[in-house]
Amino acid sequence: MKLYKDLLSEIANLLEDYSISEVVELRISKIENYDYQINLFIRYRNDENIIEILQKVGEILERSSLVETYEIASSLFINIKINSQKLLPVLANVEENVRIKDTEKIIIDYGGPNIGKPLHVGHLRPLNIGRSIYSINQVVGNQIYSDIHLGDWGMPVAQIITYCIGENIDIKKLSISMLEEIYPKASKKYSIEKEFKLTAQKINKQLTTGQSEINLNWETISKLTLVALKETLNKLGHDFDYWWGESTVNEIIPEMIESLLINNKLEKDGDALISSQITDPRILITKSDGSYLYITTDLATVIFRNKKIPHEKVFYVTDNRQKLHFEQLFKSIEYFEFPKKDYEHIGFGTINDSKGNPLKTRDGGNLKLSDLYDQAYSYIQKINSTLSKEGVDCLTNTVLTFSDLITNRKTDYKFDLEKFTNITGKTGIYVQYAQVRANRLIEAVSQKTSSRNQFNVPLSDLERTLIMQMANIEFYLDLSLKNSEPHHLANYLYELSNQFNALYQDSNIKNIKDINEKNQKIYIVVLFVKYSHLVMRCLGIKPVDKM
Repeated sequence: MKLYKDLLSEIANLLEDYSISEVVELRISKIENYDYQINLFIRYRNDENIIEILQKVGEILERSSLVETYEIASSLFINIKINSQKLLPVLANVEENVRIKDTEKIIIDYGGPNIGKPLHVGHLRPLNIGRSIYSINQVVGNQIYSDIHLGDWGMPVAQIITYCIGENIDIKKLSISMLEEIYPKASKKYSIEKEFKLTAQKINKQLTTGQSEINLNWETISKLTLVALKETLNKLGHDFDYWWGESTVNEIIPEMIESLLINNKLEKDGDALISSQITDPRILITKSDGSYLYITTDLATVIFRNKKIPHEKVFYVTDNRQKLHFEQLFKSIEYFEFPKKDYEHIGFGTINDSKGNPLKTRDGGNLKLSDLYDQAYSYIQKINSTLSKEGVDCLTNTVLTFSDLITNRKTDYKFDLEKFTNITGKTGIYVQYAQVRANRLIEAVSQKTSSRNQFNVPLSDLERTLIMQMANIEFYLDLSLKNSEPHHLANYLYELSNQFNALYQDSNIKNIKDINEKNQKIYIVVLFVKYSHLVMRCLGIKPVDKM
């Protein structure tokens, strides 16, 4: 932790004198009256110098102005209580404190909408989780690029074009609502009508080989979808660095396949091509009709990205059901000897209704994301009737984001609008209200704080608890960063807000007469707002101005 780096470095240097090379880490203590614990010394309990080492560690802790008290337990765990008053001057440097030393270049692939189809409720989680992971990496200093990876090529497009031709629908005159109706009808016809299927396969081949009229039809459908897609994403506060899709890599696939064949990495299976790698099941690269699969375009995308963006890692954010696909993709990348990177599939569970069933429309169809947004907007507007449109927009996206991210991404969760808009529960509304309340207090006092080194008024227990919680931000940020799990930060934000509210309700700060005491309390409130807003940024939530 950067807050305690000098103290920890001094202990690590001491250990080097005894030929012990260790990274000295603090852990949050569960022992009453102590904040942290150092537990590495148990590994050296049989070292002939352990008593001397512990004595000298005690001397270091004794000298540190940051340490209020400590104890060396019989287990050799060292328990430490921090002088929280001494932390106040350095807590303001939170943006610098959370930045990591060894930064990385990362590509994050999430969103993955398909051409001709509206964003539905199943897209909410990859969008929220992906954006949060992106923001967390930005905050700590990593160079990260987001790619939406559009499903804008292949058989789905061919089915739409085939349907329009068969029904004499002028593709140039399509609207997004027409397109959204056509897609499921075309998909159904493809599965039950042989002639339609054969025609679609023929058109798909023409699309792949660049037949001009078919490609013009694709361009029309693609542009129409993209406009509607960006409109919905903008409403939900999402954007991407790159809007690449399957169509982006179509032209490099034949060269990729030819190279793999030359190097004996592929073999024929009838008219299809499979990887020569012995796996169970075998990995199919092209179908018998020559058409491509998701893995084909994903492999080409790996090649494309390696040419376009310097990076060491790639994250793929999709639901848990695609686990096998990514296992096959990563095996293939290694077997085909593509450039070595760290590839990771970041899976997640599903969103269900309050009864635990998949979240659907009343007639059992996929619920559009725009419709879910409108439902939440209307509900929030009714209980916040005096708010501006911008305020209701902000709270709507807060609810849709926080209720998603507070849940461990690996598990399913129930979407309950009434529960998620409760101002007293573990909700996005609650954390927004806390920072609004804090800002109101700061504005009401409208008084500059004095110089930091004058903050010497004894801290109350509630003040100390809030200060130590702010000091612990690095722990929760590190958990979220290393595991790509935003729920650690979402829970941290709730606890931070809860502790501020406890302090607010206990202290009538506006009426405090002693100027030093008032300034110190307001300074702590200012810090709370700063920390809240930083964590909100990590989660993809914008602070609302009024509630």
